Amino acid sequence: MARLAAAGAVIRAVLIGRLVVLIATILASIRLVGEPHRPALALGLVTVATLAQLYVISRRPDILRRRLTVLTAEVIMTLPVLVVGGPGLAFFCYALGTCMIAGALLGVDGLLLCLAQAALGLGMVTQMSRSLEPDARSVLAPFLIAIPVADIVAGLAAGALTTGLTRYIELSVEVAQAAQRSAATSERARLARDLHDSVAKTLRGISFAAVALPSSLRRHPDLAEQLAATVVTGAETAQREARELLAALRRDVPDQPFVDTVQNVCADWTATSRVPVSLELTRVEPTLAARYELTQILSEALRNIAQHAGASRVRVELIEEGGWIRLSVHDDGVGFVLPHDLSQLAMRSSFGVVGMSERARTIGGRLTVTASAGGGTTVTATTPSASRMEPEVVDR
Repeated sequence: MARLAAAGAVIRAVLIGRLVVLIATILASIRLVGEPHRPALALGLVTVATLAQLYVISRRPDILRRRLTVLTAEVIMTLPVLVVGGPGLAFFCYALGTCMIAGALLGVDGLLLCLAQAALGLGMVTQMSRSLEPDARSVLAPFLIAIPVADIVAGLAAGALTTGLTRYIELSVEVAQAAQRSAATSERARLARDLHDSVAKTLRGISFAAVALPSSLRRHPDLAEQLAATVVTGAETAQREARELLAALRRDVPDQPFVDTVQNVCADWTATSRVPVSLELTRVEPTLAARYELTQILSEALRNIAQHAGASRVRVELIEEGGWIRLSVHDDGVGFVLPHDLSQLAMRSSFGVVGMSERARTIGGRLTVTASAGGGTTVTATTPSASRMEPEVVDR
């Protein structure tokens, strides 16, 4: 497939280049020949044939799989060019292009056709040189001999070019496939991590309670009642966590600009919390993994504000500076005293900031929290940028 695509690209270039060269050379020399109508007719014939070939290749690129059919048609077309234009520039340019097409389709195997074209050209050059004066023959001989020799060189060059282009296409495909595999692996790892950190742990707790429930029913009815309540509560929690995980997967749409995702998250949160959010956003595009984690960090920060801050206004900023994307969420709420060690928050069962910090680290970034009692809170997540786009500020 790669070889076919490379050959198609080279053949298109050869067809267009041959037509351009023929137009330039024939128009430049048309007044120098005794019968100008012959090269003009040859030019018209080559033009029609080239346009037809380009049309067929564009509409039916798979026709290049029939290499012998394509080359047979190309060689047959050489004869009308020779009859109409005579043994001149039109024929030699057309034959040169034929050799290059043979090299693109057959590689080294096309050398046989190139040798045949070179032999035909050499025979024609020999015949032409006999009609020249001795002085003119000695001057033009090197150039006339070089024309058929160029057929062989052109064919080999086209074959080498096609081989190199084929390898480039194959490497490009391999790189794209590797990137897709890496993205799929990262996505599976992310889903596994989210499931483990939420639903899996809850289900494990439910299973422990369910295992102890049968024996407790006989010996400790009161304990059995508590265990049953634990199972019910855990099931509801697992359902809620699964629903939140599915909502998070739907929240970020990779096909839309990340700015739109941030706007949608903030708009949904405002509709629920009734707290206005001012946005200062720059159009930047994080990596696919970073988009998801930044969206989750934003959602978690807004959820913490709704539950604990008592804020009347929130400001969200998204900018890119020095190759880093920075997402900041600031509220004017009650704030809190932030311990130096985030593990102390986990000991208090306050996992929000800890989880956001872990998410930032998984994408090669970091999370900083600035807070004080009564002074509001600012959560800032930074991650390496995936692209460098011209900043376009969107204020709302």
